[in-house]
Amino acid sequence: MNAKRSSIADRLLDWYDAHGRDLPWRAKRGEAPDPYRVWLSEVMLQQTTVAAVAPRFREWTERWPSVDALAAAPDEAIMAAWAGLGYYARARNLVKAARAVAAAGGFPRTEAGLLELPGLGAYTAAAVAAIAFGERAVVVDANVERVVARLFAIQTPLPAARPAIRAATDRITPDTRAGDFAQAMMDLGATLCTVRKPRCLLCPLRESCTAYAEGDPARLPVKAAKKAKPRRHGTIFWLERREGARSVWLVRRPDKGLLGGMRALPTGPWVDASPALAAAPAAINWRMLGGQVEHGFTHFNLTLALAVGRGEAQGEGEWWPVADLAAAGLPTLFAKAARAVLGEDEDGSMT
Repeated sequence: MNAKRSSIADRLLDWYDAHGRDLPWRAKRGEAPDPYRVWLSEVMLQQTTVAAVAPRFREWTERWPSVDALAAAPDEAIMAAWAGLGYYARARNLVKAARAVAAAGGFPRTEAGLLELPGLGAYTAAAVAAIAFGERAVVVDANVERVVARLFAIQTPLPAARPAIRAATDRITPDTRAGDFAQAMMDLGATLCTVRKPRCLLCPLRESCTAYAEGDPARLPVKAAKKAKPRRHGTIFWLERREGARSVWLVRRPDKGLLGGMRALPTGPWVDASPALAAAPAAINWRMLGGQVEHGFTHFNLTLALAVGRGEAQGEGEWWPVADLAAAGLPTLFAKAARAVLGEDEDGSMT
C-alpha cells in the first residue's frame, strides 16, 4: 500500500470511528454485521434517501426479521409493503433473491457469489461483500463518486468519469476494514462532502483533496447536461361497485414492466397523446374529473387524466373496500390518484 493510499484510509477510518452515522441497518461496534440487514438496506437505498428508508426498514425487519422469514412471505404482502419506495423491480428481485438465499442455506460470502443472486448488480454485491463479510471490494455509490471525483479532481463529466472514479477508489480502498471504509466514504459524502457547500474545513481528507487545493470543490463531479424527458399521457379509472359496501376496482399490473406485480387502479395505455377512455375496465358512462395526476419516472414524465364511474367491472381484478385502501399497498402514482378522487368525493362530486 502506498503512503497516500494508507494515509487517506487511516484518516478516514479514524474519522468514521468518531463520527459515523448511527443507522438502523448498521451493526453496533463489536457486533458482526447481519448480511440480511446489509443487503436489504442496500436494495432499499437505491434511488431512495436514508430519511425515507430508515422508518420503512424498521417496519420491514420487525415484520420479516430474517431472510428465511422474507422468503416464506407471500408475494402480495411483500409488494404491498414495498409501496411508496419506488422502483418496484427491486421488490420483485428482492423476493427472488431471498428465496435463492434461503434455499442455499445462507448468503454467498464473496462478491462473485453475490453477483449471481437476482437483482444484485456490481454495486450491491460489492457493498454486501465488504460490509457484511469483510471482503476487500470497491464500493462506489453517488456519495463515493462525489468524494473521489473531488479528491483526485477528475474532470471528465459523469457518467463517462465512472471508470476513472472506480479505479481511483480501488487505489485507496484498504485491504482491511474495507466495509468500514466504504461506509465511511458514504458518510463523508452525505454529511461533509455534500453536493452544495461542502464543509471542507471539517473534512479529514482536506489535505489530500486536489479539488480543495484548487479552490472550488463544489464544481466536481462534472455532470453532463440532462436531456429533456419525453411526456406520456394516460387515463386512470376509478370504478366503484353499485351495490354493497363502498368498494373500488383494483387490478394487478403485469409482472414485467413498470410497477410490475403491484396492485393498482386500472389504467389505459401510456402514449404520446391522450388515449381518452381506451382500455376502460367497464362499459359505462365515465365522468372525467377536472384535475390530473403528474408523475415522473426515470425515462419519462406521465400525465394522467382521472375518469370515475360506477358499474360492473370487466376482466381480472378485485373489489377493495375504499375505507381500507391504505392497506392495498398502491404505488405512489396510484395513491396520488386515489387521493385526488377522494378529495373530489369530499366536495360531493362522487355522490
